[in-house]
This record gives sequence, C-alpha cells and structure tokens, in this order.
Amino acid sequence: MANDLAEDEGATAPPLPEPGPDDVSLIEPPTCDDCGAPVRLYPTNYDRWVSLATAELPAKNVPARYRWRLMKRYARHSSMVVDLVAVRLRGIDPLLSELVVPAHRMLCVQDEDEP
Repeated sequence: MANDLAEDEGATAPPLPEPGPDDVSLIEPPTCDDCGAPVRLYPTNYDRWVSLATAELPAKNVPARYRWRLMKRYARHSSMVVDLVAVRLRGIDPLLSELVVPAHRMLCVQDEDEP
C-alpha cells in the first residue's frame, strides 16, 4: 500500500546515501536527474523519499497534488528536533497565502512525455 501511495504522490526519489565513518569528502546537494536543478530530498511519513523544490511558494500558486509541508520530528522525551519529515497536505486546504513546499516534479522543466 505504501508503494501505491508513493507512486500516486510522486515520492519515488532514492534516499540520500549514508556517508562512511571515514569519509571526509564534501557532500554536494542533490540535483534532479532530468533537469539538473537542485532539489531537497526528505523522507515521507510512510518511509519513502520525495524530491521537493528548494523554495516555498504560496499555496495559491501550487496545485493541490504538489503541496507538501515539512514537519519536525523530535527526540523522545525532548524538545530537540532530530529530523524533518515531508507530509503531503490533504483534507484541509491551506490558506491561499500560506507557504507550502512544492514537489520538484511541478517545477521540473523535463517534459514528462520524453523518455
């Protein structure tokens, strides 16, 4: 079921590679394989990964199927933020002026009809 949901929402990005304990090389920010634009990769709340745009936009400029929000994940019994998780906005629509994070596939210049 999670795979079907991920396919429907576009959460099909590969996870970020784990650097080795002795790896001292710089980690470059990820880019889109299709258009080369920088993206932000985040885990979803159902253990898949999604490519998000690098800037937030008002909800009125983003179609409902591309709206995501980043939620903080806290350490157990603490107020320390340990991770961010991408959550797709469904059910209650945000205010038109409210900022949301669009999925990168909304902004990707690669034509979906091309291979």
